[in-house]
Amino acid sequence: MYGKLMQTMIGLVIFTLALSAAAGERPAEDVMMRAISGQAGEPGGRDIAYFSEDEATRGYLAVPEGDGPFPAVILIHEWNGLVDRIRQTADAFAEHGYIALAADLYRGRTGSNREENIALMREARADEQRIIDNLDAAVDWLKANTPTTGRIATIGWCFGGGVALSYALGGDEHDGTAIFYGSLIDDPEQMRHIDHEVYGTFAEEDTGIPVDEVEAFVTALRAADIDNDVHIYDAVDHGFWLYTERDPHDARPAAAHAWERLRAYLDRTIGPDTNDAEEE
Repeated sequence: MYGKLMQTMIGLVIFTLALSAAAGERPAEDVMMRAISGQAGEPGGRDIAYFSEDEATRGYLAVPEGDGPFPAVILIHEWNGLVDRIRQTADAFAEHGYIALAADLYRGRTGSNREENIALMREARADEQRIIDNLDAAVDWLKANTPTTGRIATIGWCFGGGVALSYALGGDEHDGTAIFYGSLIDDPEQMRHIDHEVYGTFAEEDTGIPVDEVEAFVTALRAADIDNDVHIYDAVDHGFWLYTERDPHDARPAAAHAWERLRAYLDRTIGPDTNDAEEE
């Protein structure tokens, strides 16, 4: 009886230690999931002036530890501007071995309610060329000031998702475009300007970017012979990925799946996650 009890206790201790070790060795994707669910700490990167045409524009930079070189991502904020959730997400990308520059398209301003967000978004969208120039400057700044491989992808959410697509159509050459529930087009001729695979994550319950528009977008991509990884997630709404805690459903499984797809996409387009490469 005593021997069996001791065996059980030893087994529980070993199991507990194994869990603790696993938690200590937990891969960096947990960093991203914490960032997009409101559980990250204070941003640890730095603000930068990357757009010489406008002194009010301040981006945010997060750089991986080590000498590099590293692939890079340009993050394009939602309709409320460059807020801490974007900065925390940039930090998480850096944990994965990507230089992350979070662009500022609102000249340092952020919105605190729907009306302010709409006003800021409309003001920015009224000058599409300025947006392109802003992101071109981000690309140039990364190449001149960071230990990057020179391979760069844009990643945008909501307003920023639509901007990422616009930039793929008319900006400097880059290597990847990831769109999270952003505005779309369905013209194959316009799509032919894109020279790389496109990633897209969308929500079934999103009335702003409905399913039929996403399907038309995919049809246009295929007609233009553009490789794509586009997925519509059931039972989640607009904004579910960057703010998983706000979705009325449990958005975490969908967000985790979208994140794994994004990691694989970035591996294919701009280079591997350096943390993964070191682990192997």
